[in-house]
Amino acid sequence: MAKTKKKKVDDPRNLVVATNRKARHDYTILDTWEAGMVLTGTEVKSLREGKSSLVDGFCQFYRDELYVEQIYIPEYLNGSWTNHAARRRRKLLLHRDELAKIQRKVDEAGLTIIPLRLYFKEGRAKLEIALARGNREYDKRHALRAKQDNREAQRAMRAANRRGGIS
Repeated sequence: MAKTKKKKVDDPRNLVVATNRKARHDYTILDTWEAGMVLTGTEVKSLREGKSSLVDGFCQFYRDELYVEQIYIPEYLNGSWTNHAARRRRKLLLHRDELAKIQRKVDEAGLTIIPLRLYFKEGRAKLEIALARGNREYDKRHALRAKQDNREAQRAMRAANRRGGIS
């Protein structure tokens, strides 16, 4: 009897809503965590439509609790007077020991907490946050130059393989 492989069905409960691709260019990522978010009903409905942005977002501590600010979740089109503010402060849900660890590291000089990815995991909204150190301008230029050199080397190798080897 032949075994049949089950096709992986995309679960609508697991959906990436937004990513902050610029963050990996602007910051050096030191550590990441998955945090839950306290959201209202209209925010969840708006997230399911997939039109949010993490570009200006950052995380900050208030009274030993971690909040994310300036992430854009647009107002829900079918919402009424219960609609939410698009850029309001939202509480993040983490274990107490994780919060203490993050707060100790942030108190060190030059570290910040940034959102990397907003997604649904088994129907619940999650935010991947990262402890990061800002890159200087010359670090960014150096990384871009290294990528460009690598790309050129790959092109040269492909061209040599197409010609039938190095001549």
